[in-house]
Parts: sequence; C-alpha cells; structure tokens
Amino acid sequence: MKVKISEIEERLAVVKDPDNPFILALQKDGRKGAQEALEKWKRKLEKEHQALEKFREMMRYENALRLEGHRLIAGIDEAGRGPLAGPVVAAAVILPEDFYLAGLNDSKQLSGKQREKYYSAICEKAGYIGVGIVDADEIDKINIYKAAKKAMMLAVENLLEKPDHLLIDAMEIPAPYPQTSIIKGDAKSVSIAAASIIAKVTRDRLMQEMDKKYPEYGFAKNMGYGTKEHLEALKRHGPCPIHRKTFAPVKNWPAF
Repeated sequence: MKVKISEIEERLAVVKDPDNPFILALQKDGRKGAQEALEKWKRKLEKEHQALEKFREMMRYENALRLEGHRLIAGIDEAGRGPLAGPVVAAAVILPEDFYLAGLNDSKQLSGKQREKYYSAICEKAGYIGVGIVDADEIDKINIYKAAKKAMMLAVENLLEKPDHLLIDAMEIPAPYPQTSIIKGDAKSVSIAAASIIAKVTRDRLMQEMDKKYPEYGFAKNMGYGTKEHLEALKRHGPCPIHRKTFAPVKNWPAF
C-alpha cells in the first residue's frame, strides 16, 4: 500500500539525506502528488544548502581569527547615520563558536519582520551584546562621523566581557583592542551582520517610542529619514527636539 500524500509531506519534513531509503522509494512513486512533494523537498534542501554555504563564507574572518587564537571576537556596526532625526545607535556582538543562523545578512537586506525574528534569535544565542546610543543633540555638537564612532566605542564598553579582536564595518575606532575594518562588512561577516541587526532594531524601537511623543512627524514609519511625508511635516511644524539641527534641510528651516 502506497503512503498517502499527506503522510509523504510529514515524513519529508524531517528528512535531510538525499540517499534516505524513503527518498529513493519516492523517486519511483508515479503519482503526481508524490513527485510534487519530492520536488518541493528538493528545492527546500537546496535553499538550506545555499544558506549554509553563504553563512560559511561570511564566517571566514571569524574563522581566520580563531585560528590565530582569538576567542572573543566582537562584530560592530551602527544604524542611523543618515536620518534627519533621532540618535545614532551602534551594537557590538560576540557570537559563540558554534553559532548558526540561516539567512543572516546585512540588516538593510532584510524586511522589518525578518529583522525582528533575527534580533530575537541573536539575543538568545549570542555570547555578549553591547549597545551604544548617541542622541541628536550630541550629533549636532560633534558631527555624525564622530558620533557614530562614539556610539561604537560605547557599545564595546558595554560588553560584559572584553573582546580580544574587533571586526568593524568600514571604520576604525580608538579602542584598546586589535581590529579589522571591513568594507561592506555587514554583508561579509556574520558578527558584523548580527551587530547591524541589533543596532537597526534597537534604533527602530526607539523611533517608534518617539513617534508617540511627536506623532506629527511619522517617526514610526520613516524612522527619522527624510521621506516626502516627513519633509512636509517639517514644513508645517518645524523641527522637534530630536531633529538634527545641523542636517539639511532641517538647518535651513523655515526657508527650505
């Protein structure tokens, strides 16, 4: 008696080996439903394989450092350099050696829902996480570049364990640890990708809170970036306390 199609799908959900006897038998099953289920399983398996290969590629910096004896490797990234309002937020993340999270990538390549999912997984699995926040007033005082560096320094200082190497997205910071700056590091290093997600989700949540205080600007939707709706609100209401007064066009109000 042949296995029901519904049962085939249930059994395929736990099979990973193409040489599994069940897979070999299924290949000889002439029913359309059986072959459709098998093809769906093959596509899923290939997708999982590609995700694993991508993850392994993004671990090359961490793996090389571990071969040199480093164990507490912190990935560092920031979110919020470009917006007209709100803080710049940085995160430092130290991952355990056996960490794996399929699909982990630069936060900008993920949807908001995906970022929230990965944020929870990283918080659950990471060894240590530090966050640094520099508000709009300080950004105006010292400029955004220095503010981003300061946020990164604060993130490192807020780690509960001192790192022995830093992997930083396209920047160097005056920290007392050896470091490697990686251009587009959030797409090349698992640790930096994890930090980019922690920083982005942390900042987005802060802006959602600010939206409750200043609802006219739509911060929960635009996160402080200069969208059409945000600029129109600026024209009508002028800057609020969390706007960056040195950023154009905010600094040109009411002339812009």
